[in-house]
Amino acid sequence: MVLSLESSVPPSETMGHVKEIRRGTLQEQTFYEQVGGEETFRRLVRRFYEGVAEDPILRPMYPEEDLGPAEERLVLFLIQYWGGPTTYSANRGHPRLRMRHAPFTVDRAAHDAWLKHMRDAVDDLDLSEEHAHTLWNYLTYAAASMVNTPD
Repeated sequence: MVLSLESSVPPSETMGHVKEIRRGTLQEQTFYEQVGGEETFRRLVRRFYEGVAEDPILRPMYPEEDLGPAEERLVLFLIQYWGGPTTYSANRGHPRLRMRHAPFTVDRAAHDAWLKHMRDAVDDLDLSEEHAHTLWNYLTYAAASMVNTPD
């Protein structure tokens, strides 16, 4: 039997960890583990890039003909962010998201297009309402923080 403990600290401040009691011992389970681990994040990002591949605003931001490397980078970043393996940092160092996106014009239209495809991807996961809400809150925050060009 597993009992979740409520926390007054928002998930973003606990880095995706939720405390649980299992047979009398307090253990932590990451958001990554709660939503199904690597396969869930691979499904999310695969679905997202299906939209990006056809998007006239976002597709030009990806200079590679094959979106596969960009897809893999986003998968590894999200896995690490939500409490999974730290492969992203081991391979690429600190995320430095704003710096990595600085060469591209990220305006309101790009922000909106990114969120549209991400919304479709999140909805396709069939997560619990709580998990979908937590993930979506982060994604909307991340999208807003990447905007680097005024309207």
